[in-house]
Amino acid sequence: MKLQEIAKLAGVSPATVSRVFSHHPNIRADLRARVFAIAKEHAYHPRLSTKQRNVVIITPGEAVYPIRNCLEMVMMALTLELPKRGLRLEVLPQDNLERLQSIQFCGAVAIGAEPKDFSQWSGRFSAPLVLVDRPAPANAPNVYSVRSDEAQGMDLAIGHLHDRGCRKIGSIVHGAPGTGNADIRRAAILKALRERDLPIGDALVCLSSDEHYVELIGKLLKQGVDALFCPGGNAGIVAAYALSLYSQRVPRDISLIASEHSLYSRYATPPQTTITQDHEALAQIAANVIESHLDENRLPQNTVLPYRLIGRDSVAAR
Repeated sequence: MKLQEIAKLAGVSPATVSRVFSHHPNIRADLRARVFAIAKEHAYHPRLSTKQRNVVIITPGEAVYPIRNCLEMVMMALTLELPKRGLRLEVLPQDNLERLQSIQFCGAVAIGAEPKDFSQWSGRFSAPLVLVDRPAPANAPNVYSVRSDEAQGMDLAIGHLHDRGCRKIGSIVHGAPGTGNADIRRAAILKALRERDLPIGDALVCLSSDEHYVELIGKLLKQGVDALFCPGGNAGIVAAYALSLYSQRVPRDISLIASEHSLYSRYATPPQTTITQDHEALAQIAANVIESHLDENRLPQNTVLPYRLIGRDSVAAR
């Protein structure tokens, strides 16, 4: 189907339909809805203009942890990568998505968002959407995902502690059950421990928000753990604080691995061994997806990248 046919079905001119698809601000809401409904019914997706170079970065509408740390590091990578491609950035909180109907953009990147929140994207927008750190929803042809391999990352950390002689590892996964990647990470940690014949159980591998973190570390210490693995959020900072309260010296008394926090981990005392996502590669792939649509090509819908481990001084050989 061609744009002219969409215009005929909608009872408007082709120029008006073109303005609808380019999100011109002077189009009435009822007309925009009618044109989009017809396009969706006939599986029509307009060609994106190569002159349109605005990319919308969709951020959480409120401070949500542990997303915040990931948000900061991905945003830093995107602000370096996208301008290299001649792409301009506009930041939009997720609770203000209706603004997308009135702005022109060639692509969007959502950080830490849930896939269900964008299940209707393909019916509303022709521009691609890249979900960072989350899988793409089903039946959404122009929604993409670039994320890190959570199972590989959790195994990488547990394997490093095991190789350095740790034999009773406690873990606190930052996040609530059923949210984000918390359950995936917990299951992967249990699997990594089991495969190495290390102690496992709910008391050793738990989920937590900030308010219970210090208390949970105290409970793990009472169980005699010789290492802590704390993925997600600002866990490295909180874990270091908690261990200082319990007079535990890192790594002499206990080894510690946390998620990388670029403004803290390398400057902690001692510098913290961390696992980290490849934020630069995440940004590059997001930009590749958007540019591929402008060139009328298509990249794989899901891209999974490995975690990296940065070895520093918080893990001792035992």
